Amino acid sequence: MSPYSQARVEAVRISRPEDIKRAAEALHAFAMECGLRAAPAHDIADKRTPVDADGNPLARDVFGWTEERVWWRNARIALDSPITSACRFESQPFWVNASGFHTRQPSAYLDSVDLTNFDTRAMTRAAIVVPVHLPFGQIGAVSFNPLDPEQTDLSEAFELVSDALGLYARTFIASYVHVMGSIQALPPQSRLSKREVECLRWAAIGKTDMEISMIMSRSRATVRFHIHNASLKLNAVNRSQTVFKAAQLGYISLNK
Repeated sequence: MSPYSQARVEAVRISRPEDIKRAAEALHAFAMECGLRAAPAHDIADKRTPVDADGNPLARDVFGWTEERVWWRNARIALDSPITSACRFESQPFWVNASGFHTRQPSAYLDSVDLTNFDTRAMTRAAIVVPVHLPFGQIGAVSFNPLDPEQTDLSEAFELVSDALGLYARTFIASYVHVMGSIQALPPQSRLSKREVECLRWAAIGKTDMEISMIMSRSRATVRFHIHNASLKLNAVNRSQTVFKAAQLGYISLNK
């Protein structure tokens, strides 16, 4: 079967918890065909890794990470690994070793990631990595590590299969998160009004309630009312989180 296949996409897609192990096995099989072992993470900020319907770690039971290579039990890997750091800056597949990050397009952000003591911190000598950026700021990733622990040049594999790996990894992680997300990050009815969005746009660039009231020719109480309403709709606990969630939903930009 070719690297690109609709059947493969469907094989790694999860529709219910009972599908998880079967989908993981399909992703594992394709990675092994490429001489790689997959290391999936549905949330790089969470020390937990994907599990099957019974709560068993897929890293151990499906992807073959043995007791000697338990990267998934390293609670500090999200902070220590240059791979997880890179996933915060990049959305496209890349490959990396101690000499640097390799992408189809240059990235100044990746160039700034510290690669000191790479092998130890990344727990591999090289990897093809697929970042998976999900709704509400969650970031997942699948790292594909060579079966040969001495292999450090993945340039050929990257050219041949990185696009396919990207498609399958994103399908697996995104559908896993959709199925296993027991609590919605936001309530269904979270549509913001025009005034609420306008207030948050000014708040995002540091304007106070008084300054926003003067800009909009509204009372300070009205500005507070709109921002408070937005926080309730977005289930946010404070002003900063309200602005952040509004940005994640595309109501406002944090780049201006």
